[in-house]
Amino acid sequence: MATSHDHGAAELGLDEKTALLSGRDMWTSKPAEGAGIPSLVLSDGPHGVRRQRLDSGLGLYDSHPATCFPPAVALASSWDPELIGRVGEALGREARALGVDVLLGPGVNIKRSPLCGRNFEYFSEDPLLSGVLGTAHVAGVQSRGVGASVKHFAANNQETERMRVSADVDARTLREIYLPAFERIVFQARPTTVMCAYNKINGTYASESRWLLTQVLREEWGFDGLVVSDWGAVNNRVAALLAGTDLEMPGTHRGTDAEVATAVRSSELDETVVDTAVARLRGLAERVRTQADPVTVDFDAHHRLAREVAADCLVLLKNRHQALPLAPTGRIVAIGEFAAALRYQGGGSSHVNATRVDSPLEELRALLPEAHVDFAQGYDTKGDADAGQLREEAVALADRADTAVLVIGLREADESEGFDRDHIQLPTDQVELVRAVAQVAPRTVVVLLNGGVVSLEGWHDEVDAVVEAWLPGQAGGGAIADVLTGRVNPSGRLAETIPFRLNDTPSFLNFPGEQGHVRYGEGVMVGYRYYETADVAVRYPFGHGLSYTSFEKTDFQVTPTGRDTATASVTVTNTGDRSGKHVVQVYVAAPKRPVSSPARELRGFAKVALAPGESTTVEIDLDRRAFAYWDSTRDDWTVAAGLYEVQLADNAHDVVATATLDLAGDNLLQPLTLDSTVSEWFGHPIVGPALTAAMTSGLPQEQADAAVEGNADALLILSSMAMRQFVGFLPRPIPDEVLERLMKMSEASPESVGT
Repeated sequence: MATSHDHGAAELGLDEKTALLSGRDMWTSKPAEGAGIPSLVLSDGPHGVRRQRLDSGLGLYDSHPATCFPPAVALASSWDPELIGRVGEALGREARALGVDVLLGPGVNIKRSPLCGRNFEYFSEDPLLSGVLGTAHVAGVQSRGVGASVKHFAANNQETERMRVSADVDARTLREIYLPAFERIVFQARPTTVMCAYNKINGTYASESRWLLTQVLREEWGFDGLVVSDWGAVNNRVAALLAGTDLEMPGTHRGTDAEVATAVRSSELDETVVDTAVARLRGLAERVRTQADPVTVDFDAHHRLAREVAADCLVLLKNRHQALPLAPTGRIVAIGEFAAALRYQGGGSSHVNATRVDSPLEELRALLPEAHVDFAQGYDTKGDADAGQLREEAVALADRADTAVLVIGLREADESEGFDRDHIQLPTDQVELVRAVAQVAPRTVVVLLNGGVVSLEGWHDEVDAVVEAWLPGQAGGGAIADVLTGRVNPSGRLAETIPFRLNDTPSFLNFPGEQGHVRYGEGVMVGYRYYETADVAVRYPFGHGLSYTSFEKTDFQVTPTGRDTATASVTVTNTGDRSGKHVVQVYVAAPKRPVSSPARELRGFAKVALAPGESTTVEIDLDRRAFAYWDSTRDDWTVAAGLYEVQLADNAHDVVATATLDLAGDNLLQPLTLDSTVSEWFGHPIVGPALTAAMTSGLPQEQADAAVEGNADALLILSSMAMRQFVGFLPRPIPDEVLERLMKMSEASPESVGT
């Protein structure tokens, strides 16, 4: 990586250097060829390259054709980093072919609320799953010589007022929930760029937060790449540069380059800050321009990959009486506008001009040549047709069919970048359609197409099978047909909880905020962490997903590998008659700690493919962080002493085996002062007994015992009182020299005191 002392920076004048640090136009940076800095092309593309045509400006729907892979909402349900790495490689290849240097993705923001309009671009409600999958995505893209841009850093969890809202989040919640995915990607994948978010964090714009962009990102995590702003996220250019935002995008006519130069000349800004940012831009160019060979893309092969990937992302939520897979013969009716014209991606900046789009209806007909597959529109997303008539036509065909397959979901206009949803309900006409069809069809299968979680209430119990297909990308029609017919055994698992009601969600009372602030009042209790801890019933828990085969898990063990590390192992056997894939999920339940703890937290997972009768042993390493919490008093990760329960689970709710691990933990004792509380003094393992002895010194044993017993209730009442106040309440004063000696004892406590 280039530094501020490399050749080039010294050869440029101040105005030239400041000009380099903002975009040339909407999608490219400015060049300084003599200084070794070419113009770089940045393009949207979490799940497909959106390379804009020339002079098209923002042009959300005017881009070169590219493969639209499943968005992150679907990819996350695969729980398969190897698969996502292959998608990343394909994206990198297409980006190279289209002349793109930096692909703006992946988005790894946490799904705090199901209402977030951009949830389709994000992986999960869990930071470990988001981080592991995001790491695979970045590594895949960058393996092709294209830079990735991990976004949106940080706490960008809603679209409402996203340009200016302040996400008010405590330190522990940031460290445990909203930062770890970024942290893992920085450590393990070394992304070329990180994109700072629009929003404020605790009152400071992300682009101007030195704590976020320099102290945490660079000094703590060792990030050595370039920080680019989200498009239009820079509020104060000088403050942003000081904080660590290197490149402002896009190019603007606001005169911010001159503002930076003026700040340097007035000594408000040190020129070395500009030099450092220029060096980072040069370093980015060096990393993404190392592979100059021409690249060709086999779009047919990428379409086949998109189909394979999408099929592994589909989640079989329900399969009563083995309604799926479909029989190869008989009469089937496919119902729904989306059955003929697939909804496969979300709206906004990530919208891809797909090379082709498969139809579920046509793919079903291709895979079931001996079956009779009818079609009924069922509903009209534009509202132009008579809903009642469409429903009657669908019901008439369902009444004559062996199985009705309804493909329903949300319109692109219902969920998109730029706005949040108000509810999680499906359109009323679709709910009525499902209920009417279920009344007459011998078997009813529902396939869902949606970028954010939708409610299944009002019809769920009346149908036989439910497949959550999310937004499955351009080959989703084929993937849906593959799963429905059994050509592919479903292996997706939910990466987010499906609640019974919006009112049950942990952020319900605090989303999307008010008067410029959104308070993250649920703290670390996000998603399943809340539902499991508060014992709130859900329709389907995080991690849930069914298969056409069955798996047995045996011999679950946890072996310590260090002071606060371990390895969990389990043998998985396919006990069914079909090949299939199983996701091993390992959670940790912590003992009582100084902070509130979720009932369990995902700490490791692995996906394994097994033929019928085949077994394999899966090992999952649990590092120190698997047992740690963020201690805001120490400003560090901390492992509390105690008995931890390591849990093998089918999902966040259903634990199938447990093992315990006794950890010595860290020494959490702090030196005592007169401002320390009564409970801290008496609770200290060394000072506490010595203090009690000092207070009862000189009393007969019986009287001393009675005094200790009698003071117990008083100590509960006064537990939070400072020691300097408490000593004034005592009938027998404790000499100052005794208190000084006891405080010295607390400073000398050995590390082993906390064991």
